[in-house]
Amino acid sequence: MKRLVFTVTNDLNYDQRMIRICTSLHKAGYSVLLVGRQTHASSLPAARNFRQKRIVCLFNRGALFYIEYNIKLFFFLLVQPLDLICAIDLDTILPCIAVSRMRRKKRVYDAHELFTEMKEVVLRKNIHTMWKGIERLAVPGFKYAYTVNDEIAGLLKQEYDVPFAVIRNVPFLQSLSPVPTEPFILYQGAVNHGRCFETLIPAFAYIAMPLHIYGEGNFLNEAKALVRQHGLEQHIFFKGMVTPENLKKITPTAQLGITLFENTGLSNYYSLANRFFDYIHAGVPQICVNFPVYSSINAKSNIAVMVDDLSSENLAASINAVLADQQLYQHLKQNCFKAREVYNWQSEELLLLSFYKKIFA
Repeated sequence: MKRLVFTVTNDLNYDQRMIRICTSLHKAGYSVLLVGRQTHASSLPAARNFRQKRIVCLFNRGALFYIEYNIKLFFFLLVQPLDLICAIDLDTILPCIAVSRMRRKKRVYDAHELFTEMKEVVLRKNIHTMWKGIERLAVPGFKYAYTVNDEIAGLLKQEYDVPFAVIRNVPFLQSLSPVPTEPFILYQGAVNHGRCFETLIPAFAYIAMPLHIYGEGNFLNEAKALVRQHGLEQHIFFKGMVTPENLKKITPTAQLGITLFENTGLSNYYSLANRFFDYIHAGVPQICVNFPVYSSINAKSNIAVMVDDLSSENLAASINAVLADQQLYQHLKQNCFKAREVYNWQSEELLLLSFYKKIFA
């Protein structure tokens, strides 16, 4: 039984991509360990069929957190029984490549996004220089790698001459049995910079249906301040973090989903967010930014209303138009049910298992 270790810096309970990947590899006969972090707000780890390890740090943000976490991760990996280490994004890549070289073990890089092109990185010159340096140092040292879509795979291959396979962030295909609730519009995912909350929140002064926000992130305090500033406390509700299992029950009860990104950095421009497919699988039409990857999928499946203008006025008009046009709404909804038969983890899982089988062939 080959022993695989995957490394992240987040709370293990909420990383849908890693839960799916680790579950599939465990079912395929691998011994799987997922390593993440534990904070003061972390709940008990959810029961999984694979093993989990949380590293406790004194620091929870900024440079000191990354330094402390990577040092602790390095020494943990140094003594951990393993045959392969998979680094998830740049923030765990250094200890993974160092230990794999020292111990002569196989290594894989899983790029969830273009890390150096995130808004919070791009707009801070010194931070961008540091992470870009780490990327240039480490990524060419990986023979095996995968990412979330063809566009990101192509950009990384062009820059580092490393072939990237594509394993998309799509849910398991499961039956739906939503419990009816009061109508609401849904945003699920990280409440981070670059997700258009500056224009989305004011738009709800002109939308009768409430917005429920499930998630937390580095823009959460600013988002709450915007809600207070516009007097929308009784119209926009922050629901906090919810486990993927509970979110699967909530999402199908929404009337409409929101997938928006600013065009700040290539990470946003070429993104393929979990929520985009989560809405599809829940049979929920969505308002989606008209960026290349989303536009390409929508051109085939027609499951969303695409928007170029991200102003509050246009977002309000677009949302109200979809809710008012029941023929269009039902058309998008039925297309979601068709699209989920195409974009699902049962299909993507085969690519994942083939990828790891070739490594150990």
